[in-house]
Amino acid sequence: MSDVPSDIPAYYPLFLDVRGKRCLVVGAGTVALRKVEGLREAGAEVLVVAPDGVPMPAGVTWHRRPFRETDVDGAWLVIAATADRAVNAAVARAADARRIWVNVADMPDESTAIMPAVVRRGALCIALSTAGSSPAFIRRLRLRLEEEFGPEYGDLLALLRALRRSWEPRAKAAGLPDAARREAWERVLELPLLDWIRAGDRQNAGDAAARVLERALAERLT
Repeated sequence: MSDVPSDIPAYYPLFLDVRGKRCLVVGAGTVALRKVEGLREAGAEVLVVAPDGVPMPAGVTWHRRPFRETDVDGAWLVIAATADRAVNAAVARAADARRIWVNVADMPDESTAIMPAVVRRGALCIALSTAGSSPAFIRRLRLRLEEEFGPEYGDLLALLRALRRSWEPRAKAAGLPDAARREAWERVLELPLLDWIRAGDRQNAGDAAARVLERALAERLT
């Protein structure tokens, strides 16, 4: 049972693949720019609608005019990030009427989707949210996590991804049970991989992890 207070939505956490998908941002100020940059980083096809604003990144389509209700048509995700409350509300209504997820910047009560604070380290993505309760707290927590999770975590996940792609098909073909495969990966994660990577010895980390996996496979074949 959720322990979220009844007056706060118990948001369902979800990561979206927006690569090549049209996402609409209404507004072109500094807040909108942050939203656009995040969407572009995720590979989205971004459309901005606003009469004027700050420069936008390359690859963004910008219609320099006021918002029209039909602008939301065909979008996978809509973000309202203007300084005009009436415009933001109109964007939210238009998107919600078409069952399109909409985020209204700094107004979670008008949103059907909220944008978490994010810490990225390669394939590692940590998303944080207080359901709009305290943006200041989220900023502080994000800074702590950025210090705790350095770039070595991205390197570790790149290493594990490469090992998984090469080893898992062989393990399945050899009939290694799911439980045995999970145990092999647990043994890999018991190695001081992060320490080796931090020390600049990624080769040793990769070789040691590969030996653990190969040993698990050899035990199955003998």
